[in-house]
Amino acid sequence: MSISHQIEQDFVTAYKAKEDLKVAVLRMLKTAIKNRRVELMRDLTDDEILDVVIKQVKQRQEAEEQFRAANRTELADKESAEADILRSYLPAQLSREELATLVDKIVIDLGASGLKDMGRVMKAIMDSHKGRVDGKAVSELVKARLS
Repeated sequence: MSISHQIEQDFVTAYKAKEDLKVAVLRMLKTAIKNRRVELMRDLTDDEILDVVIKQVKQRQEAEEQFRAANRTELADKESAEADILRSYLPAQLSREELATLVDKIVIDLGASGLKDMGRVMKAIMDSHKGRVDGKAVSELVKARLS
């Protein structure tokens, strides 16, 4: 089943169950997907829908960080809950150990030797494991490995 169909099915289920937060999050996600479809003037592939979901999760994480910095815990908790709902549409995340092993493998495969190669290594990892890795964590590990 495609991600799009899964989102639609979950939306209907949440609507019938009167899960207000989930309905609101999925409605925003469906709107973001529709906006992207209009922007590209064609139907989206699952990878492109995944990109939209990743972008939505990232927005929620950034908002949560800002709310926590401003001591607005109730709003930060809401953003966190929304991000958790969105994460359910992403593939399983790699653990820190798996990510470290992957970084080592890619660095060796590409023959990367210094920080000047960081962009190539990051691109290779992010392209091959879309949605399964956190960009900040990858950046930290790559920077540490290449230093």
